[in-house]
Formats: sequence, C-alpha cells, structure tokens
Amino acid sequence: MLRTLVTAALLAASPALFAQAPQAGDAAKAPRKARFDCSQAKDPKACEENRARLKAARDKADKACESKKGGERHDCMRREMCAQSVDPAKCEAGVKERAARRDKAREACKDKKGDEQRACLREQRARK
Repeated sequence: MLRTLVTAALLAASPALFAQAPQAGDAAKAPRKARFDCSQAKDPKACEENRARLKAARDKADKACESKKGGERHDCMRREMCAQSVDPAKCEAGVKERAARRDKAREACKDKKGDEQRACLREQRARK
C-alpha cells in the first residue's frame, strides 16, 4: 500500500521535475508588456501615438544594433535612440546626467543589502 502511494506521488510530481525553463531567446521574442495603461491617461490618443512612435524608434535601433552584445549593444541603442530624438545633444546630456545620478546613488548605498539597500536607493532617487 505504502509502495503504491509513493509510486503514485512520484508519477504525479514527475512532470514538474522534468519541466524545462524558458530559453533566453524566448523571452526576447515575447512582446513587451506596457508599463502604463493609456486608457487611464489624460489624453489616451496622444499616449497611444507616443507609444507607437517609441516602439518604431526602438525597432529601428534594435535592427541597427542587432550584431552587438552587452555594453556595446547598450551604447549602440542609446546612440541610435538619441539620434532619432528631436534634440540629440539634449538626449545625450540627459543620459549622462542620469548615469551620474545612478552611479552616485549606487556608491552611497554600496554597503547595504536587501530591503535596506532598496530603501537607500529610493531615498537617493528622491533627493535629485
């Protein structure tokens, strides 16, 4: 009787034991989930137009940077996205300013871990 129960339990658990994790390429192909619902925006039509414009710019940058990996790809994407903006110089300056703020916050919170680190980073972000 016990042997039968153990065998049944193992058979019931076997699909979970042999399930495969999703591949890294699968996640990249999945459509991005929107962070904000445009139906709740002050001007939903403008929100949707802006989202479409940014998606087109990202797709164009993706195509231009598809052969690059890691930090080189990150830099390429930043250059391509800023090149498509209304004021590329202002875009690049904003990127550098945000990177400097992020580095300063990381330095201030480097000795902390877990919830304490997240709280520290949140506090640093609020200071601007």
